[in-house]
Amino acid sequence: MSEREEFLRVARRAREAAAGLAPLPRAAKDAALHRIADALVAAAPEIVKANESDVARARENGISEYMIDRLSLSEERIAAIADAVRKVAALPDPVGESVRGNVLPNGLELRQVRVPLGVVGIIYEGRPNVTVDAAALCLKSGNVALLRGSSSAYDSNTALVGVMQGALAGTEVPGDAVQLVPGTSRESVKHLMRARGLVDVLIPRGGASLINSVVEESTVPVIETGVGNCAVYVDADADIDMALDVLLNAKTQRPSVCNAAETFLVHADIADRFVPRALEALKGAGVTVHGDDRIRSYGEDVVEATEDDWTVEYLSLDIAARVVDSLDDAVDHIRRYGSGHTEAIVTTSQPAAKRFVALVDSAAVMVNASTRFTDGEEFGFGAEIGISTQKLHARGPMGLPELTSTKYVVTGEGHLRG
Repeated sequence: MSEREEFLRVARRAREAAAGLAPLPRAAKDAALHRIADALVAAAPEIVKANESDVARARENGISEYMIDRLSLSEERIAAIADAVRKVAALPDPVGESVRGNVLPNGLELRQVRVPLGVVGIIYEGRPNVTVDAAALCLKSGNVALLRGSSSAYDSNTALVGVMQGALAGTEVPGDAVQLVPGTSRESVKHLMRARGLVDVLIPRGGASLINSVVEESTVPVIETGVGNCAVYVDADADIDMALDVLLNAKTQRPSVCNAAETFLVHADIADRFVPRALEALKGAGVTVHGDDRIRSYGEDVVEATEDDWTVEYLSLDIAARVVDSLDDAVDHIRRYGSGHTEAIVTTSQPAAKRFVALVDSAAVMVNASTRFTDGEEFGFGAEIGISTQKLHARGPMGLPELTSTKYVVTGEGHLRG
């Protein structure tokens, strides 16, 4: 059987499973999710063993330690992943929720209700936790998860999907509701992107090249997630101690993730007081600063920033920095170079905060808080399928409601249109 034939077999099974999954009540889906969580914990040693082979292969291929951190699983991380599944089970079921409704003048009862999307394909890079997060969110929202992770995490993903499918046996949820796209070649990704009619929507998670490739080449509708070139703007009226804390947390708490800060902008009126302390603190945390001429005048360790530094998602202990003459200049920089993910302002001025929020066109805007909070779990969604930076259907952390569409239910009493 060719790779394409094998994919079509899997996709058709997914389509059949979607029909059986969609009408299931919440209790059936929650029971399946708890079975999955328990099974993951029980199988943690074998999952870690599979992951070790992926990590060893990544190190042989010279993958950075930051990316290896995203790839790595431990029994503690698997326990945390299982807890996230249980949190998803505890969340309200969006399926069947009435978005709006009314009785029309002719007596027809009109309701718009949430329904599953169907078969959701997820294409993502070397983060095996996404395998479980995506599956849990899809199952809870009545969708089948068709997963295509990075080849660098293939052994880990195979183990995780095997555990989840085993856990579904004996539940009301079809076993084919969670499946891994067969194969590790580039062609296997193309098969998924060309499966219009079998797959209802694709969600890419990863770097700019992956996302752009999916958006440009897919015939299946795409919900576009974006890279995280996030900025922290320190306003003229900022509390300096607060600004330092926010900046350090945004950059260093976990630098390898999309909501870590990659740029900081400082108002010229506060630069003399803030920049020297910021450079010292960042250096102490092991961060390399890539600065413009005005930033470089404050420290000899600052690397000269290039044009590429303003757009790059470092995912490492690097950050770009610039002094700006006004809040509007900060906004202009973000509009020109930002990715529309998350931006933060640190200020004690309410007018400045309101203007920044009004002008910055990103999925999330933080006021006196770290960019690291843009996260499905932190927002109370239990987990997330990704951070959408587009403007259609879903934007920001995508939880359960964002994995549904709607349909209209119209109830009459023999109504006829004249």
